Amino acid sequence: MTQYQITLNEEQIKALFLEKNGLKNLVEPVLNQVLEAQVTEHIGAEHYERSDERKAYRNGYRHRKITTRIGTLTLRIPQIREGQLDFQMFQRYQRSEQAFVLYLMEMVLQGVSTRKVTAITEELCGASFSKSTVSELCKNLDSIVNTWRTRPLSSQSYPFVMVDALVIKVRQNGMVRPNSVLIAVGVNEDGHREILGFSIGDSESEATWNSLFLNLKNRGLSGIELVISDDHKGLVKAVQRYFQGVVWQRCQVHFIRNVLGHSPKKYMPAISSRLKEILEAKDKKTARNLAYELISEYEGRASDAMQCLENGLEDVIAILSFPKYYFRKLRSTNMVERLNEEIRRRERVIRIFPNEDSSIRLIGALLVEYDEKWISGRKYLNMEPLKMWKAESKQNNLKEESKIIAIN
Repeated sequence: MTQYQITLNEEQIKALFLEKNGLKNLVEPVLNQVLEAQVTEHIGAEHYERSDERKAYRNGYRHRKITTRIGTLTLRIPQIREGQLDFQMFQRYQRSEQAFVLYLMEMVLQGVSTRKVTAITEELCGASFSKSTVSELCKNLDSIVNTWRTRPLSSQSYPFVMVDALVIKVRQNGMVRPNSVLIAVGVNEDGHREILGFSIGDSESEATWNSLFLNLKNRGLSGIELVISDDHKGLVKAVQRYFQGVVWQRCQVHFIRNVLGHSPKKYMPAISSRLKEILEAKDKKTARNLAYELISEYEGRASDAMQCLENGLEDVIAILSFPKYYFRKLRSTNMVERLNEEIRRRERVIRIFPNEDSSIRLIGALLVEYDEKWISGRKYLNMEPLKMWKAESKQNNLKEESKIIAIN
């Protein structure tokens, strides 16, 4: 990782605490020094330095403005005579930050904001915005998000897929309506997490899930062994339709809430403790025995809860068929829930999206950044246990087929 030596004078440090734009005035020179260091590294020589290592020559500066939450920064972009130098700072400049700023601008331009929102916009961004600025930002972000949403998934398989949804509010035809954000996350054959895709629909129905799953299949999604989700009827039907033969794992966190929601309050602690024992069993046989004991003990006192447990038992312990290594991370949709929390963090500020395009833009930009972090980060799962399990299962199936043939 490249190291930069930054210098700041005493006045700049004091201004950070004493002036209104102190942070802006501090960040601006820091970024300019970083740009200068990058061009020096690229050229291989300092200003006016004679060096056999020199690769190019400086050619002055051009100024570029970047609007951020701490104000509008004016940066001095070093130029070189031979070609053009691309700075990573601008290539990966906070796409989700741009989307957030863009949303605030849209609120002002579309007349749905109050004076308070206008004040917040100027406070956060340090500038007022024209329609041409909004249009240019839209083109950039929409292109990035659309390219990412339509990227092929056929280059590798995704053994594990998690899906979940959350509700946002979108202004449509002058009215505020609830919309569902459907998100699919996968773990690829190398063990890295990827955000496979997302869509926005007017409800969390079978039709909206069908649309998302069809999109994923058309883009090449394959090799699925396990799908983890909540027990939403429309979602489950869509999973059964598009992922036939794939094991479905019902989210254990949601399942516990459902069972306890049907339990009399005085029995909740005891039932909750017993449920955890069932779900943490070493195999399906043990889990079933523990469940039947609980049902037998409480069927007269918490009949609705026990009926809920009995109906969902097989789906909620499906993960126990897989290697034990995967139990903890694949027994629930917590991984997607964390993404939902990040979306919620922005959505609480926004409250109501001005239109569907705006919601796709902001949520998409945020998910693109998380996807990049996950793919370039450490592996989420070790996939060797799965490979060994599949090889062993295949060997066992061959033995069973041989026995059947021998008997016949």
